[in-house]
Formats: sequence, C-alpha cells, structure tokens
Amino acid sequence: MSQHRHPGAPGRAGAVPALPDLPEATVARLPEYLRALHALADTGHETVSSEGLANAAGVNSAKLRKDLSHLGSYGTRGVGYDVTLLIDQIESVLGLTQCRSVALVGVGNLGHALAGYDGFASRGFRIAALFDADPSRVGEEINGLVVRHVDELARVAVEESISIGVIATPAPAAQAVADQLVAVGVTSILNFAPCVLSVPEGVDVRKVDLAIELQILSFHEHRKASLTALPGGLAATDTQEAIGT
Repeated sequence: MSQHRHPGAPGRAGAVPALPDLPEATVARLPEYLRALHALADTGHETVSSEGLANAAGVNSAKLRKDLSHLGSYGTRGVGYDVTLLIDQIESVLGLTQCRSVALVGVGNLGHALAGYDGFASRGFRIAALFDADPSRVGEEINGLVVRHVDELARVAVEESISIGVIATPAPAAQAVADQLVAVGVTSILNFAPCVLSVPEGVDVRKVDLAIELQILSFHEHRKASLTALPGGLAATDTQEAIGT
C-alpha cells in the first residue's frame, strides 16, 4: 500500500538515467514478474510466452503485455520474451542493479523476524543496521548485526549509506522514527507500524498492515458464509446466476 508518491525528478547530466513514468499498478506488478522470471531462469527456461509468464505471476496476459510495453519490451512473435533480457530490463527499472542499504528500526517480534530473514540479499537489499530504543535490546546480536540505540541513527545512516528505512516499532513511536529517518536524508520508508505517517514532499512511504489484510480476508470469509447460509447455498446461487433468474 503506497501512502505517498512524488513525481520523478528531471534528468541531469551524470545522474541516474530518466525512467518511464510508469503507472503505480504496473510498478506494483513488476516485482511479481521478476520473481516468476527468476524461477523460470532457475529451471533452465530461456524464453517464455506472455501467457506462461502471466500464469506464473498470477495476472492475465493482456495486462502483462501492457505492463511490459511500458518498458519497451514487446517480445517476439512465436517465441515470446527472452527471460534473461527481461530480468535485466525489470531490474534496471526497479533500481536493483545496485545493492541498497536498509536500516531497520524496532527489533521486537516482527522486527527480529525481519532482521533474521536471509531473502533480502538475493533481491538486492542489505540490512545494514538495526536500531531500538529499548535498552534491553541494545547490544543484542541478530543475524550478525548488533542492535544499536536509535540515538545513533544519524551517524550510522551516513556511515552505512542508508537509502531505505524500515519501521517496525509500536504505532506511538513510528512518527518520531520517521522524522529521524527523514532528518538524516532517508527518502524511502517501509512502515509496518499500524498508523499513517506524515512525511514531507519527496518522501515515499509503503505501508504494510497485516491486521488490515486479515480483516479483508475476514470479509471474504463472512461473505462466503452468508451465501452458504442462503436457501440452496452457493450451488443454488451459482445455478440461478447461470440461467439468469
């Protein structure tokens, strides 16, 4: 879930090459395509059809073709897409051609699990520093990193060239942490705290709220149960819809 998005900066000499102005929904699907492509490459596939890649990514093929056309990738008729080339294109657009250093603030249960996850490195991210305000947590070692006090954030952010901040604190502490991250120049934040952050223009925030996702699933369970409770249940409802009654 994206809380804030800012327009891309104009290109400058010596700067990162200008990127296509992609729709937010397309950007959200590119990592799914990349995951599917890596799985195909790992199993020896050199090419893939739009239908095959769409099925692997869980989208329809028309949507996939439109998304990839934004990258200038149209595939070859009768052959499909070159898997390695498409991986390179998507990784370039997503900025994954360099390893990005990440600071994780909050090493409670969720933060501890995130800090111990080994999958970030293979996706182009390095957990470079861990922080917490709880003195009992400071000094703890997690996955080879020593937890520092959050007061050290400014110094360590410079030393480790932190580009992304992850907030896994309780909600009441999250805004202050976001302010600290922004103050040291971090402009991309992944927020696991169940709250909305206030950030300046030019700072991007992605919000992950597991409770909200569960509530959405609860709605679908409730809906299915209510349909089943109707006379004849789901089967009768489906039959009625099929015959137009």
